[in-house]
Amino acid sequence: MSRQVFFYDAPDRFVAGTVGLPGRRSFYLQATAAGRTTSVALEKTQVAALAERIDELLDEVVRRSGGNAPVPAVSPTELSDTAPLESPVEEEFRVGTMALAWDGEDERMIVEAQALVELDADSDEDLADAEERLLQDDENGPPMLRVRLTGTMARAFAKRALEVVNAGRPPCPLCSLPLDPEGHVCPRQNGYRRDA
Repeated sequence: MSRQVFFYDAPDRFVAGTVGLPGRRSFYLQATAAGRTTSVALEKTQVAALAERIDELLDEVVRRSGGNAPVPAVSPTELSDTAPLESPVEEEFRVGTMALAWDGEDERMIVEAQALVELDADSDEDLADAEERLLQDDENGPPMLRVRLTGTMARAFAKRALEVVNAGRPPCPLCSLPLDPEGHVCPRQNGYRRDA
């Protein structure tokens, strides 16, 4: 079966978003262009890591270009996107690995999210071979979402993604674990229940 690649070159919209209530949210990346939408599911930690790495990579691009790259230092307010995900949210696949790159010739950020794949291997050597095959861009690989963004769109994506991650349950002031609406058993209070 040939690899399914969902490719978006300068999409109309590329965002991270959630479905569900805090504490039970499902996280998605969603790309939209020309009347089509692709949604892929991932973990909260993956969203946070992607947003942080995008900002770091853009900062490095600006530094190496001496400030001449078409990348803003911060996300422009006019590109702030607070709208919910496009409905219905239909998951194409669950993300396993992600990759980032900067195309200096076209001045575009490339974001790739590849489907989670279970590897069967009898030894460490077999596992290393299987992982190497996955990283190759062959036609029989797992499904992939590939998005090419301007520096400005990438900054806006990173800003929104971090806001989405931080919009969950507030942390306990003592132990920093998330507070549940029903209350919180705080390890720093020797297990006494603390109401939110």
